[in-house]
Formats: sequence, structure tokens, C-alpha cells
Amino acid sequence: MWTEPENDPRTEDHPVGELATYRGYLTNYRLTLAMKCEELSPEQLATRSVPPSTMSLLGLIRHMAYVEQTWFQRALQGNLDEPRPFWSATNRDIEWDEAVGTPECVEEAITSWEREIGRADAYLDALSESDLGAEVVYHHDGATATVRGIVVHMIEEYARHCGHADLLRECIDGRVGQ
Repeated sequence: MWTEPENDPRTEDHPVGELATYRGYLTNYRLTLAMKCEELSPEQLATRSVPPSTMSLLGLIRHMAYVEQTWFQRALQGNLDEPRPFWSATNRDIEWDEAVGTPECVEEAITSWEREIGRADAYLDALSESDLGAEVVYHHDGATATVRGIVVHMIEEYARHCGHADLLRECIDGRVGQ
């Protein structure tokens, strides 16, 4: 077992309401990704998966900082002019390619990810159940989605990447579970 149930920061409570349910799942997946990165050196966090993939746990953290900012700040709140973390117009894989095993790179990634989670949570704190059905234009081509759809997409994004994190961590030190 990864951690004893009494020490597990994730909750298995029974939230009341749609928004509370979404937030519970999102929080638990964020915590799961953080747990998969615990107690590893910068070099281990930057360990690549199977060639030619550049995926690593550190890359996942950088990617999720980018994803959090893209969906919660840019798409949902229209903050299109602020700098995007770990993004380059000339290198679409920068969050993976530049995830190197240095303490500075790890600190930058975790700080950015935690900052974006905090900003996303502040946005979610201000939502009500009725806001979930609101439609937003999330792309320059006029594409739209509901707030609900974007929040569910974020849950899906974390779920997929937590599966990757399980396999990456097992390859690094054999640790499995939860």
C-alpha cells in the first residue's frame, strides 16, 4: 500500500451536489499526482519513460501547471494576455523536453503547479451550482464549452496522467499502489 489509510490526504467523503463532487475528484487526483512524486530526487523525477517518449513525473507536473492555467485562467476567465507556464510557440513539447533533473527545475515546476492550483481553486470557490451550465468561448476560433464540461475535462486530464504517473513511479523505484 502506498500509504496507510489513516495517513491518506485524499478524501472518500460523500459530497453533496454536483460542484462539490467535481471538486472532490479534482482535489483527490491532484493529491495522487503529488503523492507519486514524493520522496524522489530531481534526477528520478526527470527520469523518462519508454523511448522515444519524453514523459517524466517532472514533465507531468510542468504539463499540469500549463493545463491548469490554460483551462482555469485562459478559457474560463479570459486571461489571454498573461504568460503561459512551460509553453513555447516554437516547441509544443517544452514542458516535457525541458524537464531536467535539477533542484531549480523541480522547484520551478512545483511552485508553478501549486500556484495554478491555488488560482483555479479560488475560481472554483466563487462558483455556484448554477454556474456550471454557463457557456464560455474557450478558443480563438470561437469554440465553446460549459464550465461543467471544462471542469470534467480537468478531472479526465488528471485521471489519465495519474495512470501515467503510476507506471512512471513503478519504473523508478518499484513503488506501486493507490
